[in-house]
Amino acid sequence: MIGKTVDELEVGERAAFSKTVSESDIYLFAGITGDFNPVHVNQTYAESTFFKARIAHGILLAGFLSAVMANQLPGPGAVYINQELHFIAPVFIGDTVTAQVEVLSIDGDANRVTLKTTCENQNGEMVIDGQAIVSPRKTPKKI
Repeated sequence: MIGKTVDELEVGERAAFSKTVSESDIYLFAGITGDFNPVHVNQTYAESTFFKARIAHGILLAGFLSAVMANQLPGPGAVYINQELHFIAPVFIGDTVTAQVEVLSIDGDANRVTLKTTCENQNGEMVIDGQAIVSPRKTPKKI
């Protein structure tokens, strides 16, 4: 499978990916990144916070957005240029998160696409809102 080029994309086009966040996801992410903030990995500590339970790393959830861009829209061959994120609400173990991207604008000359990036939980509550700029796969030059 190959990703779309700027010429193949349309404003308003969308793609999504859903995943239920597990305790293993949080521990594996902590181990890979070294982010062992106790709000993520220590239940006793997390119970003493205003969250009252362990929460997923925000950047783990942002990785779901990356998965949508890398695998679906624009897809394989795309290069992530920039990402702005607003963390709106916590995600707890057992929550199902749907990451979605939507094409907002296309700049064919610069080979850049601006995407609206959001994550919602299983209740339809937005947990992340943002915007990304990606460079889609380039159209092969004809010889």
